[in-house]
Amino acid sequence: MMLPQPRPLIEVFADIPDFRRSRGKRHPLSAILALACCAMLCGYRSYGAIAEWGRNYGTSMAHALGFTHNTPCAATLFTIFGHVDRAAFEAQLGAWADSVVVTTPAADTPEDAMAVDGKTLRGSKKQGAPGTHVLSVLSHRLGLTLAQQAVDVKTNEIKAIETVLAQIVLHGRVLTMDALLTQRQVAQTMVDKGGDYVMIVKENQPQLKADIELVFTLPPAGDCQESVRTVDVGHGRIETRNLTTSEALVGYSDWPGMAQVFELGRHVITKKTGQERVEVVYGVTSLSPQRATPGRLLELVRGHWQIENKLHWVRDVTFDEDRSQVRCGNIPQCMAALRNTAIGLLRWAGHTNIAAACRRMAAQPAQALALIGIEFEN
Repeated sequence: MMLPQPRPLIEVFADIPDFRRSRGKRHPLSAILALACCAMLCGYRSYGAIAEWGRNYGTSMAHALGFTHNTPCAATLFTIFGHVDRAAFEAQLGAWADSVVVTTPAADTPEDAMAVDGKTLRGSKKQGAPGTHVLSVLSHRLGLTLAQQAVDVKTNEIKAIETVLAQIVLHGRVLTMDALLTQRQVAQTMVDKGGDYVMIVKENQPQLKADIELVFTLPPAGDCQESVRTVDVGHGRIETRNLTTSEALVGYSDWPGMAQVFELGRHVITKKTGQERVEVVYGVTSLSPQRATPGRLLELVRGHWQIENKLHWVRDVTFDEDRSQVRCGNIPQCMAALRNTAIGLLRWAGHTNIAAACRRMAAQPAQALALIGIEFEN
């Protein structure tokens, strides 16, 4: 059964510009992209495997995808992914994902949260491919990738973040990030665009970090600090978290949009060995105490790691991305964008175990076609 979407993904594929000349063009670009996405949904990882998937299901499946001939070979997919307009491809997929988030209302959160983080495509990097690091924005709630931007090296995330933020809706949303992207211009952009931020503060912002440390080192003086404490037991560990907020720096610090700062302490005990680990991190947010209690801030900080758990880890383990050695043209980024889309589709459809979902789709490929908006009867 087809799931309702604001716009079927197959229609989005039709809007991506085709770099090929009309003469001699055998396969529609939208059909090729639909083939690739459905094969990814079924767990097929490389463009060679995608071509094999297309051959496995015969002409009826090919016609449903939009082909008038047999599905293309690996060499054709290599050419397409290597030369397709990467920026347009990523922008169209991001805009589609954003529309899904907008039209899927939140049940219990006042605003949508997004996590931004980068990942190096290690297999491509070993082969000398340029731009093998991608910066992505993920919806905390739905696990959909809203934007992706290729950068040369990890430190260039700071330069690329403004380009990424220009691609997505910021108004009424909260952006979470790690310390590398805790930058004044990012905070200012979020405030100017009507959004909010939750930033981790480390040594790359020494003055801000020293100010926050001082707030939580000295006894409170007229500043009402609030705290929340949680204890989680699982995976062989007992983890205690304490998050305390303060407004003491508001009016003192010139950090753009600052409404609160916070201290997060983590105490982890490994049950088997009794080994203890203690960590303290600091942060800043534009969310006021009325909009974000310590409990809500802790939820946002922990939610940020969904980009690692729900996206980067799945791309590495389920789709074996770190061993993928595609390196020519736009192939590494286009394949990453397809993986993002496949993972997001499966999460949006309610699947929590992506590997199991891929196996189910491989056994029932009509469900993969339904996810991108194609009705197909076996």
